[in-house]
Amino acid sequence: MADHIGTLVVLGAGGDLTKRLLLPGLGQLLDSSRGYDLTLVGVGFDPMTDEEWRARVLDSFSAGGASGSRAKSVARRSRYVQADVSDPSDFRRVLESVDGVPALYFALPPQVTIAAIKTLERIGVPEGTVLGLEKPFGTDLRSAKALNRRLLRLVPEKHIHRIDHFLGKSTVLNVLGLRFANRVFERVWSAEDVASVDITFDETLGLEGRAGYYDKAGALVDMIQSHLLLVLALVAMEPPSSLDADDLRGSMAQALRATRVWNGDAVAAGRRARYGAGTVEGRKLPAYIKEAGVHPELETETLAEVTVGIENWRWAGVPFRLRSGKALADRRQQIVLTFKEVPHRPYGLTGDPGPSRLTIALNPDGIALDININGEGDPFGIDRVVLDATFGAGELGPYGEVLHGILNGDTTLSVRADAVEECWRIVGPVLTAWRKQEVPIDGYRAGSTGPAVWR
Repeated sequence: MADHIGTLVVLGAGGDLTKRLLLPGLGQLLDSSRGYDLTLVGVGFDPMTDEEWRARVLDSFSAGGASGSRAKSVARRSRYVQADVSDPSDFRRVLESVDGVPALYFALPPQVTIAAIKTLERIGVPEGTVLGLEKPFGTDLRSAKALNRRLLRLVPEKHIHRIDHFLGKSTVLNVLGLRFANRVFERVWSAEDVASVDITFDETLGLEGRAGYYDKAGALVDMIQSHLLLVLALVAMEPPSSLDADDLRGSMAQALRATRVWNGDAVAAGRRARYGAGTVEGRKLPAYIKEAGVHPELETETLAEVTVGIENWRWAGVPFRLRSGKALADRRQQIVLTFKEVPHRPYGLTGDPGPSRLTIALNPDGIALDININGEGDPFGIDRVVLDATFGAGELGPYGEVLHGILNGDTTLSVRADAVEECWRIVGPVLTAWRKQEVPIDGYRAGSTGPAVWR
């Protein structure tokens, strides 16, 4: 851990994200072999005693499986500060109460985060301060650029951690090992052998009370604009010379700069849909437009699919389909590379199980390679065989990994400013087409695989 970071200040300490994800990840990190110790300060708008805050921290640590002496010690020493982070005097009081140089984690709604950053512009931050920000990073390309300029007026880029917990997933990180430690895969990782790439994150969960954010974002912004485009960058990038933050993030940004909507046609490249009433895993869900807090006039999509192309030597002509949706029949969360058919099959070989595919599962973690071999019985008949393996779990979950980066001064798993802007540039034409109603919004029953017209 960097010597100067001794205090983690969680802004939005009373929120669900802090309780459900951030604190459990911190507990895992404290109990891990990485040897962390720090002071934890929770900051929130609502009143809470130190004792209530400490109990909340201990409960969240326990929920994440952390029960070691270091985690318990941090929880017992932690404290809570009631403050309005949009008020300069309140925020100044928070900073003055911190020992040493802080890491400020913005576990706040987007508009509150912007207000807090504006406040910091007025009062300044201690030298060396590190910032951790949750997505979304802006609401479009223009606002993302404005946010990045504000952040750079506070601290240098190397002290800004734009958090995408997807980059902390062990499976996503395993893409690097799969590609760059195995000659057999990297040799066929291009348009010469790959016909298409599908990156999918289908969920069985519905809205789950998130209308305040989700109804203004939708599936395209919530998942594709951020998470899935960054996964695409890892899949498609050129081999970096090292896993140093500058090398890795530079390769990812290079892939994103070459990415455009398929054939430059934003209308044809995207599809959207919204779930109706149905049953998912035994739970009855109302139609999305009947969910509490939803504004039907916004026509928010709960399922989005966008096809993009990467205009460079390696990937020219290969469609990358990005899809994410809610209230679907199955949790289908994976990266699939479909390989081209062989140029010629000797006469006499029978059977056609289809092209070979490599599937990298994002949940649960694993890999499967579909290959065609001679089947049983008829020695000239071709059958499909699946070779699969399970990835070993990492020591830390996604939030433990990203917190490790923040406290260790390592930006490898954070999103660089130019990557944020490129992601907004890529989806911008699709968002415009959808807002102009140039693409219809289809319907699907909750618990189905999606709209019938998409099959």
